[in-house]
Amino acid sequence: MSPKSTDSPAEGEAILQTQIREGLSELRRPADGLLLSALSAGLDIGFGPLLMAVLLTTVGLPNADEVSTRLLLALAYGVGFTFVVLGRSELFTEHTTLAVLPVLDGRASVAHLGRLWGLVYVGNVVGAVVFTLVAVPVVTGLGVADPAAFVDIAKTFTKHDWPVLVGGAVLAGWLMGLLSWLVAAVDSSAARLLVVWLIAAAIGLAHLPHSIAGTVEVFAGTVVGPVTVVEFGRFLAFTTLGNAVGGSVFVALLKYGHVVRGGPSTEDVTQQSTPGD
Repeated sequence: MSPKSTDSPAEGEAILQTQIREGLSELRRPADGLLLSALSAGLDIGFGPLLMAVLLTTVGLPNADEVSTRLLLALAYGVGFTFVVLGRSELFTEHTTLAVLPVLDGRASVAHLGRLWGLVYVGNVVGAVVFTLVAVPVVTGLGVADPAAFVDIAKTFTKHDWPVLVGGAVLAGWLMGLLSWLVAAVDSSAARLLVVWLIAAAIGLAHLPHSIAGTVEVFAGTVVGPVTVVEFGRFLAFTTLGNAVGGSVFVALLKYGHVVRGGPSTEDVTQQSTPGD
């Protein structure tokens, strides 16, 4: 057997064990620590949508070149995720993979998972709402962002029917689960930054709905006027469901399954092939 074929299962096992250890650490954290960290994440992630609105205002909504504008907005969208992930704050869509793995491995209960998800989700949403209530009036008052820019961003999501919102949110949750998995696979801060920004930019470029960043994007439309609270609540409910399914099923369950059932590790293969046993 070639070295490549024996290294791959071992590398996958190493990532899985790292993820499980981190997940267990988060599941065991005190409630107040989780809530404060989640609140911080909800606040920090808002800078991405805020910069998007500033960019839309700067380039001019009616006359902007579509391709270059969408690329710039995608890059700006990644700023908030970079703050959150590299700052080690708690983000709900990361934990749809990270915290599920210890449960799949039998080291934590569903009740522990529900506690973590509930605390992190509430903290994230509250933080995102507070950020929006503070930041949107400030930047519109300063004249650096037009209210129409926030409406334009919000309408990107509120115009869709629920199956599209759920489906798009599944893809976003899937990507966020991959982000958590890939960040555990790299060693340097530069590599982590690249992974976070690439995946976040992909979510932004494709306009995939993310429940926490989307809270800022859609609720900002409510703050400036035309988007109703009902529309915001509908968006949040469907995207939360989709994000949870995407991270839990398409990353946590599948990654765990293929690593656990992927064959013997490098150590096992070495022991089996050693002569004289």
